[in-house]
Amino acid sequence: MKLPRPPKVRMPRIPKPPVPKFPEEPPPGPTRPSFWRSPLRGPWLTSILGSALLPLILICAVTGFLSQAAYNPNLGHNSLLPGGGLGVSIYFFHWPTSPSWLYAFTQGLHVISGLAAMPILLAKLWSVMPKLFEWPPVRGAAHALERLSLALLVGGSVFVFGTGLLNIQVFYPWPFRFLTAHYYGAFIFLAAFGLHIFLKIPVALRTFRERGVLRPLRAGLDETVAEPYEEGHVAPLEPARPTISRRALLGTVGAASLGVAFMGFAQTVGGPLRELGLLTPRSTQLNHGPNGFQINKTAAAVGIGPEQTGAAWRLRIEGAAKRQFSREQLLAMPQYSYDLPIACVEGWSTTQRWTGVRLRDLAALAGVDGDAELQVESLQQAGALREVTLSSGQVAAENSLLALKVNGEDLSLDHGFPARVMVPGAPGVHQTKWVATMKFRAA
Repeated sequence: MKLPRPPKVRMPRIPKPPVPKFPEEPPPGPTRPSFWRSPLRGPWLTSILGSALLPLILICAVTGFLSQAAYNPNLGHNSLLPGGGLGVSIYFFHWPTSPSWLYAFTQGLHVISGLAAMPILLAKLWSVMPKLFEWPPVRGAAHALERLSLALLVGGSVFVFGTGLLNIQVFYPWPFRFLTAHYYGAFIFLAAFGLHIFLKIPVALRTFRERGVLRPLRAGLDETVAEPYEEGHVAPLEPARPTISRRALLGTVGAASLGVAFMGFAQTVGGPLRELGLLTPRSTQLNHGPNGFQINKTAAAVGIGPEQTGAAWRLRIEGAAKRQFSREQLLAMPQYSYDLPIACVEGWSTTQRWTGVRLRDLAALAGVDGDAELQVESLQQAGALREVTLSSGQVAAENSLLALKVNGEDLSLDHGFPARVMVPGAPGVHQTKWVATMKFRAA
């Protein structure tokens, strides 16, 4: 017996969203191709600037994510980001303690590459300015995707590099937290940058094939001519007479890039070059005394005074045993001295000679044998990282100290008196000042 066939169910047709209609004639001003007249603009200039920008942005991105890894965000409350960042851990290792200058190098490179990229980025934004005012604004799906990538690229680059530059100046004219916004903004910018590269690689390859990579640089001012106008590209429809050659323009941009990169280099390397690090306000704190180096946060700024750090101060150590030590008792223990850097997220670093008690010796006094993690608590009552967790490798490192002196003299109050942590290779914010409690536990 043949069963009847079920009736066909017709799915309702979903109407396609209408394509917005714009007047064919663009309004007066920058939406008209005749508005943009510089003969230097064109696919070649945009492509060569993008090619110079690519390695700098890749270096800046990699070192930026390494900066987050240096906080050992998987330990305790070390992560500077809500939920650890993306809600899942992308870091599968503990930050090493050797070489001791590792964080100074990676964060210095992050700031230097970011500074070097800024003049090139501004020049590239200038070169593609006509694209921001294209008419009609949307011609189809592919064009809409390109426009979206360009909007995210321009907005993301201005936000990420702008906030990074102001962070170097320790100037925060916004209500949000810099590190969180900078981190998430970098994801948006890098996604837009990757999409933009994917869409523009064919244009760059065709341009370099037709015009050469370096051939346009041989032309002086008199030989500088505009590239042929093509609808949808940035070459001018009615080019003006050139006032500068492409070679001179790129030379100026390159000089600016090297100049600001050198300022970042000077504040990272220090020594006799430090006075040339004109972008760092920390250079105004320097003097020739044993404590005369940079201070990120003063004791007064976080409410620390002599009443908390005077003779009544005791270091509390917790583990299998609980103990307390005065500063005099700590000074009576075996003392070790090492040259260790402080390196901060703003890009500056300084190396000083620190003297104190090894962390692994304090772990033994707390009754914790073998690998031990350490939670350090500061007298400081506010701040994102008043509690820091150090990895077992950081505790076990020979040159990890609870520092009591610097350059042969007692720590100043601003540098963490009566005691501060000094760990090789760690970010400056993990070199906890005004230590109150150290809690050791088996790793």
